[in-house]
Amino acid sequence: MKLQRKSGLRALAVGAVAVSGALVLTACGSDNNNEASGDSTASPAASSSSSIKCADKGGQLLASGSSAQQNAMDAWVKNYMQACNGAQVNYKASSSGEGIIDFNNGTDSFAGSDSPLKPEEIDASKKVCKTGTGISIPMVGGPIAIGYNVSGVDNLVLDAPTLAKIFDSKITNWDDAAIKKLNPDAKLPSTKIQTFHRQDESGTTDNLTKYFNGAAKDAWPYEHAKAWAGKGGQSAAKSSGVAAQVKQVNGSIGYFELSYATANDIKTVKIDTGASAPVEATAANASAGIAEAKVVGTGADLSLDMGNAYVTKADNAYPIVLVTYEIACDKGNKAETLPLVKSFLGYTASEEGQAILSDAGYAPLPAEIATKVRATVAALA
Repeated sequence: MKLQRKSGLRALAVGAVAVSGALVLTACGSDNNNEASGDSTASPAASSSSSIKCADKGGQLLASGSSAQQNAMDAWVKNYMQACNGAQVNYKASSSGEGIIDFNNGTDSFAGSDSPLKPEEIDASKKVCKTGTGISIPMVGGPIAIGYNVSGVDNLVLDAPTLAKIFDSKITNWDDAAIKKLNPDAKLPSTKIQTFHRQDESGTTDNLTKYFNGAAKDAWPYEHAKAWAGKGGQSAAKSSGVAAQVKQVNGSIGYFELSYATANDIKTVKIDTGASAPVEATAANASAGIAEAKVVGTGADLSLDMGNAYVTKADNAYPIVLVTYEIACDKGNKAETLPLVKSFLGYTASEEGQAILSDAGYAPLPAEIATKVRATVAALA
């Protein structure tokens, strides 16, 4: 039976992110966030009162995939291995596509992906999940920031159609009437807009263009994709490259994970969603946006339809969001690694595991979604 339940308890979402900080999501194909910040984020140590439930026999767990969750995984792995003697967890940050291939080839016990499994990937998973199928389990989420560099403009508001037209070279100057309408008090220069997009295929691009498809379909005539499709603009490699160009070039605008804006002191656009006030890109606001999503997976699958998040008018709900998933078998997991998979993913989904995400630069899952994730992990077989 297909689930169509709205995961929309925004109050719970806000509670879940009370400790949230700046997001460090680097989507599939983007670079390590430690590079963005200029130093390594120390993984929080497991406390002496840790509630981690270790697997009885320990063992070795191999996993790979999206670099979106690399810093979160680094923190989780360190804490888990400190708490569980004899357990070794190896997560290789590569890309979502590579992780799913490794998983479906039986190399990895789970994979990380910045989007849920596609139908053909689910079919392929049945070969490795002998009595079941691969499922998508959301684990980490947060905002994609729109960074800008315009002399004399410290507070910029844009809406989805205007933003889409800027990135498709349909709006080419900062004093365009559409931008003026959204920023009546700003001193907008006639400077030419310099847009920057990703040179490499990227989950960040895919999720930004999903937002354009959902919130500004008439202004963005392309399908969402990891490869950039908009007209004009300049490309740069990885999120760090886009951020570097925006920081250096007056009149520029680009998109990247929030950590790159924070680390480089880049101003970010507030989004006019129709809420009582424009919404800033923060981890807490992104989590409130994600809480607008619907669970649409079948059976144990928890794939999210983000359509409601893209068009939400709820106060303090940021609409340009990214969610990363863990890919695992609902049934038919390898007997020798199943206890360790359930133990480790049970920790990452737990209140304790989610609570440390802010220290690693992420936002915890909204409470209602996290509850479903915990039940799904506990039922893996």
